[in-house]
Amino acid sequence: MPKQKQPIKLLQAKGKKHLTKAEIAERESGEVAPVTDGIAPPEYLSEAQARRFDELAADLIALGIMGKTDCDALARYLIAEEMYVFLTGELNNPKIKDDIYLLEKYSNLQDKYFKQCRAAASDLGLTITSRCRLVVPKADDKPKVNKFNSFAG
Repeated sequence: MPKQKQPIKLLQAKGKKHLTKAEIAERESGEVAPVTDGIAPPEYLSEAQARRFDELAADLIALGIMGKTDCDALARYLIAEEMYVFLTGELNNPKIKDDIYLLEKYSNLQDKYFKQCRAAASDLGLTITSRCRLVVPKADDKPKVNKFNSFAG
């Protein structure tokens, strides 16, 4: 399996690869940047979900990892999250706790929504580990000093 190409900004920040200005320009022109115009909550979200969508979308846009094509993915995350929270609350209901069959049914549903929520969160960079893979570190603004200048006459 071929190794994934890393974004040029990440390579520069790491300082592990020395590229010419032409190579850098070529790499930058070939990288896909998310389209952030027109990011809006899908109409099938409730008002509360749409407000949460706007909050999370703003954070993801600021990180430079969300684009217009990610709107439905974020919406699916929010729906799964809401259902997980609802089912978690229902599991505290004494009527459900006392009925082993209902308890199993609700627990299985809760587990399904938890898995959906976790998978969507990982895809969107909403978990610590996924964010570590997605965030590009800032390059050092200090100009590099040529170590061999002292030898130049």
